[in-house]
Amino acid sequence: MTHVRLTPRSRRLFPLTREWIAERLRRPAPPPRPEDRHVIKLPEGAPVTLAAVLIPLVNRAGEVTVLLTQRTPHLDDHASQISFPGGRVEPGDASREDTALREAEEEIGLARDRVELLGRLPDYEVPSGFRITPVVGWIEPPLALRPDPFEVAEAFEAPLSFFLDPAHHERRSYRFRGRHRHYLAMPYRGRYIWGATAAILHILYRLLHEDY
Repeated sequence: MTHVRLTPRSRRLFPLTREWIAERLRRPAPPPRPEDRHVIKLPEGAPVTLAAVLIPLVNRAGEVTVLLTQRTPHLDDHASQISFPGGRVEPGDASREDTALREAEEEIGLARDRVELLGRLPDYEVPSGFRITPVVGWIEPPLALRPDPFEVAEAFEAPLSFFLDPAHHERRSYRFRGRHRHYLAMPYRGRYIWGATAAILHILYRLLHEDY
């Protein structure tokens, strides 16, 4: 059983077990906070593209890891960025979970029968018009992946405990089309994890960590 100390102020150790994570995911969405300026809501009536991503949690010996992908540099959207496997909802998808599992199988060759679904995170909206449903899945090794070379340059794992430490959550901003855009970043060992991926990891941190 893996335990992680979630904040320097906390005296409790939380067990990162499949059962504990699933229980925390059944809680309601965390309330909004003024400091979370990276969170936006699309304007009423704006066109929305529905999408889903899979947050794959891998139960490695001694620790739970998060499986992420590095997108290839030639893609039209989000080239070279670090992301979760996922994409647009297709007409044949029965649910957001079905979308997330289908995309993970297409992008990294992760067989859907290897994933135990634990729950969802609240939807996350991005300025480009996507409304993303993050789906959390639990995976027991061994893990055999076949990344699609057109979309995925690399698949890699990072400790879940890293993302559950708020010291690694960096609030940043940039100026785009005359406006300041706020975003989160969680750099990890030379990899720049930012934008929607970092924001979704921040939501996961709040659901697992906070009492509200």
